[in-house]
Amino acid sequence: MSLSTKSLLLPAAGVTPVARRLAHFLALITLPSGLWRIALVAGLPVANTAIALPFSERVQIVGLSLVAEVLALLSLGLVQRWGEVVPGWLPLVGGRPIHRLAATVPAALGATALTVLWTFATVNMLRGTVSGGFDYLFPTVLQKVVLLVCYVPLLAWGPLLAVLTVAYFRRRTPARP
Repeated sequence: MSLSTKSLLLPAAGVTPVARRLAHFLALITLPSGLWRIALVAGLPVANTAIALPFSERVQIVGLSLVAEVLALLSLGLVQRWGEVVPGWLPLVGGRPIHRLAATVPAALGATALTVLWTFATVNMLRGTVSGGFDYLFPTVLQKVVLLVCYVPLLAWGPLLAVLTVAYFRRRTPARP
């Protein structure tokens, strides 16, 4: 790893310790739900064991876990140099600064989508609890508790990403006299 590549992994100038910790927290926030999904695919009793998942669904579930974790890891770009400068090893564009909107717009859209998605999922889960469908999928109290412990952190993903996005935008916006 060259010195310039190593420097891209360092915190960007002006990043507060709070923003750095928040970005690292966001990078880990999807881990419990991803591990829960992998446990489901592995056949562990995290849900009704009478439900058999076809192979294609198992692949999709593992893929969803990987995609979610990669997306969560992108929050690190809002506090590290690689979110401000294109890595030097990329031909033609390497070493060029990244325009603040190139990171802010996708991050803001992602924060909005995550907030809507997890709010919608939570409301539907609560409706399923009332209608009884939730009890069929998760017949034991322990299964329900494990599911909630693994998925409740995702409710914070969108709003916290929005906070980090605003901090990134403010830090990258030039001061006006």
